[in-house]
Amino acid sequence: MNPLSIHKAIIEATQILKQANIQTPRLDAEVILAHQLNWKRLDLITRSNETLDREQQDTFYKKINQRAQGVPVQYITGLQEFMGLDFNVSPDVLIPRPDTEILIEAAIEEANSMKSPLTIVDIGTGSGAIALSLAHFIKGSKVHTIDISPRALEVAKGNAVKLSLQDNVSFFLGDVFSPLGEEFYGKVDLLVSNPPYIPKDDILKLQREVGYEPELALDGGLDGLDFYRRIIKEGQKFLSSQGRILFEVGHDQAQMVENILREYGFKYVIIKKDLSGIERVVIAKVNS
Repeated sequence: MNPLSIHKAIIEATQILKQANIQTPRLDAEVILAHQLNWKRLDLITRSNETLDREQQDTFYKKINQRAQGVPVQYITGLQEFMGLDFNVSPDVLIPRPDTEILIEAAIEEANSMKSPLTIVDIGTGSGAIALSLAHFIKGSKVHTIDISPRALEVAKGNAVKLSLQDNVSFFLGDVFSPLGEEFYGKVDLLVSNPPYIPKDDILKLQREVGYEPELALDGGLDGLDFYRRIIKEGQKFLSSQGRILFEVGHDQAQMVENILREYGFKYVIIKKDLSGIERVVIAKVNS
């Protein structure tokens, strides 16, 4: 295999991805190669005449073929940026998405009007994107995060060390609130979750990239609302007098989640829209 220029490698990879109906073929090819070489994407332009040796070519085309099969770029590079922070990701965790930043921003806004320091609980931590972002931006808070997947928790713990937040966040293995003891009753100021919310029958209809993400983190039961019901029902006893519940919800679920909250006695419910105008975050307060 002859040396191949950076420019030619990008052109060929883009063509492979285009034929595989990847929506952003050139961008994906550039991101994958820049990560492999530990370069910035701009370097691919300024150093486009430099060449890849045989081993580099083999590695690059192996990754391009993974992408052509639908493997998300983030699982190929092992990285995803979220709230300006860099998170490691693997197929054991959902890829953090920009929509979820609305949840973080809402939590920060609520925190600014509350007595601190705050005790925060995040249900279903995955990569730790929510919990660690809250620990980073809400100074002095103590964040406790729970996940049922041991491998997801390992990813989250690794991200805590990477972001120097390991002293601010504790990690619990278990199902929803099962790991939390009575010492948390009445103590949680912010209860935050982006739970599995895809209706079971809809999972197979999702775009192929999502098929590589853990089903455990997607399946919200028949109507997609199973975890909202559980978190609302089981979480009430943990909330402090200034407590809030904050959820990310699917594109058509906000009103239904609000109805569940009201059934359980929450009178103060706010819905926030994302940048696309979709009702994305539901906030419920113990008191006004």
